[in-house]
Amino acid sequence: MRAFAQAERFVNELESRKLRPAYVFVGDEAFFRKRFRDAILHHLVPQDLREFSLFEYDLGETDLAEILDRARTPSLMAPFQVFFVRGVKNLFGRGSNEEKLSAIEEYCKNPNPDALVVFVADHISIPADVRRMEMQDKERYQRIRETMGQYCGIVELARVEEGEAVRWISDYCASREVKIEPDGARELVDSLGGDMMMISNELEKLMLYVAEKKRITLGDVETMVLAAKQRSLYELTDAISSKDRVRALEVLDAILSTGDGEEAAIGHIYMLAKTFRQMLVILERNVRDQRMLWAALWQGFRVPPFAADDIIKQARRYKSRRELTRAIRLTAKADLALRSNPVSKRLVLERLILDLTSEPKVETPGWMQEQLPV
Repeated sequence: MRAFAQAERFVNELESRKLRPAYVFVGDEAFFRKRFRDAILHHLVPQDLREFSLFEYDLGETDLAEILDRARTPSLMAPFQVFFVRGVKNLFGRGSNEEKLSAIEEYCKNPNPDALVVFVADHISIPADVRRMEMQDKERYQRIRETMGQYCGIVELARVEEGEAVRWISDYCASREVKIEPDGARELVDSLGGDMMMISNELEKLMLYVAEKKRITLGDVETMVLAAKQRSLYELTDAISSKDRVRALEVLDAILSTGDGEEAAIGHIYMLAKTFRQMLVILERNVRDQRMLWAALWQGFRVPPFAADDIIKQARRYKSRRELTRAIRLTAKADLALRSNPVSKRLVLERLILDLTSEPKVETPGWMQEQLPV
């Protein structure tokens, strides 16, 4: 269990206080990011001092020099400070970035011993099988290792293989004195596509559901797990791919009216983006049946069995790669809007549905505009 072994090593470093002055969390696996964040807060930042000890920054909004200056400055109110810094991709933009990277190196050589800086590189996706890592992500990761890796600790937030996820479920249940049937653990992983964040959330709900019974069966998983919500998601993508705006908005309203509602908006966006990426692979590899689908999609990126035929049908409604990359870009834009604390998350999602169900505008070339009658 490679991913979990690395997580355990990092937590051990926290417990022993044998920390590097700065770390880079590389990867978009939300499960490990939350786990590491919770561990950092538990071991380094007392609950009653977090207002003075915990700081969140984005390099797209705040200058790196300002963040490092604050990290160097000892706090009069808290014994230890933690700085989470998102937007690492801004350190590797166009032009020379040596000055920014040198500033981080200089800080790491002479750090504030009572501060920890964590850079979050969540623009990179690391699959469970690194051989299937996309070339762009591989190049970005290598650039971070060759530069920041010389003076920062590198912590991978990679996807988890399905077998590892099943074993983690069994071990976690045992630690809570709950037994889960092997078929139940496998169904939980299969129905959620190996998404560890969703798996862990649903597992907590299942434990509350079985209560004193202390045993989770396959039937419990089928009754309570998010498969129903996933089916709603594929209903939504079916309406979107059909350009049926009214039905798409009705399905969205039904999704937001159940469960965590708008609070789960980022999770809905994540699943939409993942589904569009799956469709892109299906389209590019000309997948026509389930056998070809399982060969095209790797572990951790597969769809639930019940959705296989639906997603193939939906992907084939898109006539070109350009249409799906547009959908992915629109979803990424909505994700950024949700993370910027909008007045209404529902409005952000509804606007996304309107954009996804509209035909892309075809711009008229300038030379043609000049010849069109006024």
